[in-house]
Amino acid sequence: MKFFLDTGNVEEARKVAAWGLLDGVTTNPSLVAKEKRGFKEIVLEMCSITPGPVSAEVIAVEASAIIDQAHEIRTWAENVIVKVPLIPEGIKALHVLSGEGIKCNVTLCFSPLQALLAAKNGAAYISPFVGRLDDVGTDGMQLVEEIHTIYQNYGYTTEIIVASARTSMHVLQAAMIGADITTMPFAVMEKLFNHPLTDKGLSSFLADWEKSGLKIG
Repeated sequence: MKFFLDTGNVEEARKVAAWGLLDGVTTNPSLVAKEKRGFKEIVLEMCSITPGPVSAEVIAVEASAIIDQAHEIRTWAENVIVKVPLIPEGIKALHVLSGEGIKCNVTLCFSPLQALLAAKNGAAYISPFVGRLDDVGTDGMQLVEEIHTIYQNYGYTTEIIVASARTSMHVLQAAMIGADITTMPFAVMEKLFNHPLTDKGLSSFLADWEKSGLKIG
């Protein structure tokens, strides 16, 4: 499974890239707005940090405007991916953009039938939002399972990005289901390292080494 970082913060992306774990980046208008920097500037920096896909979202809601914004965004870098909303006008625009060979990440997916519409129109990626479904008392990971089954049934090549992942358990469940990608905030990425027995064991090893007086080399 690939790990994407869901962020508008370039320094977070650099840290994950240094760990060797950055397969791509997803951004959205809310994340970018937090940074108080230019949208294109942030996306270009992200694209230079990772060779993987960097999703940059349109802010239009009419197909013609979505297509125009997508054409502009697509010129920014080779690895930039256009992010479009899962609304009728977004799916209409997707039909045109995918026909032109422009890769799109269809976002704000909350049902398996929405995911089916995106795949039928050639989405490169679909982003089901598991955390937001959990917030309203629905099992977000069940949605991922249903999408995965539908795509396997019909041989769709649309990659599933488990989005709005808020816990390390979301990442584990995504991997168990067989999702292609999980995109997560930096805080969740950090938590993947954590286990109290790792910390306890390392402290014990270092203490024993210190007592021994031994040296490396």
